[in-house]
Amino acid sequence: MNKASIVIIGAGISGLSTAYNLAKEGMQDIHVIDKGYFTNGSTGRCGAGVRQQWSTKMNCILAKKSIEFFGRANEELGYHKDIEFKQEGYLILATTEEEDLQFEKNVKLQNSLGIPTVKLTVEEALKVVPHLNKDSFISATYCKTDGHVNPFLMSEAYYLAAKKLGVNFHFYEEVKAIVIEEKTIKKVVTDKGEYITDKVLNAAGGYAKEIGLMAGVEIPVFSENHEILVTERSKPLQGPMVMSFSKNIYCQQVPHGSFLMGRSNPYAEISHDISSSWEFLDEMAKTVLHILPEVAKLRVIRTWGGSYNISPDRQPIISDTKELKGFYMACGFSGHGFMFAPITGELLTEIILEKTLDEYANELHIDRFKDKDITVFEHSVV
Repeated sequence: MNKASIVIIGAGISGLSTAYNLAKEGMQDIHVIDKGYFTNGSTGRCGAGVRQQWSTKMNCILAKKSIEFFGRANEELGYHKDIEFKQEGYLILATTEEEDLQFEKNVKLQNSLGIPTVKLTVEEALKVVPHLNKDSFISATYCKTDGHVNPFLMSEAYYLAAKKLGVNFHFYEEVKAIVIEEKTIKKVVTDKGEYITDKVLNAAGGYAKEIGLMAGVEIPVFSENHEILVTERSKPLQGPMVMSFSKNIYCQQVPHGSFLMGRSNPYAEISHDISSSWEFLDEMAKTVLHILPEVAKLRVIRTWGGSYNISPDRQPIISDTKELKGFYMACGFSGHGFMFAPITGELLTEIILEKTLDEYANELHIDRFKDKDITVFEHSVV
């Protein structure tokens, strides 16, 4: 039986970031539990892109602060490799008049927050990515400070830094129960032991809802499968991530030469399915051929699925809860937990240590969904 200052459920990027930040602030006896290994879940299945081009102020702020950390991550974490932070931008295509008008508003919002996004004509966009089909879009936005980070290396950097600060990791161990007595957390029970604690962080990714229910906390999130493919390696062909919300695609060449590309499935059911399908490959091939015909010539190496844990407004829940003291959560990232991970860990550390939060962070609280209509919704999601 272990005594823990806090039990973090989930060794994905959010759990790792929070464990590191708590340890950096001096907390001891931190225990991170995962039924697999670190990056075993959504983190290890993500598309590796990091962008600041969002339609909501909240997501813009979270992304900008995280991008700033990625720029200094190797040094701050003392990492012996390189997280492969590549800032060659995101080029986001508008293919409808409605999208074009929305992008005008997005750029104004992003610029007001210090994000250097610019609106481009078709001709200007072709200078950034020459092999685009000029007939596949009507305008674009481009932010040169967006880019790519290797999720495996970034996670390892957090893991090693946290471990060096004394964080305890328990892999291939599954949480079975959170014991509550008189509205107080008493312990976490796993298939291998028990942890006496009064604090739990739910960073369980696609299984966040189930972990919440173990503690008697109803979290308004659901999970669905989103698929990705990787191609054979190619000569340098494309720097920026090319993305289209209306065409349902993101596509980027990663540092070793392969292309990663993904899309959502409008018919996906709520489930923990992470399989891949021929329908995904068929639809993706058609879209790539239309938008990026040169990339369409590459051979596919493999495909996979990963879990999007989705909130009602497509913005994350990073908060405690008034229902149960000592229960914290990082979930509902709607496919973007990796790119928000640095600020997620910092904010949760402030919440757990009861420090004063910046005003914007209060809007991430789970209570925003209680008896309230959703007035802000993030549309910039694939």
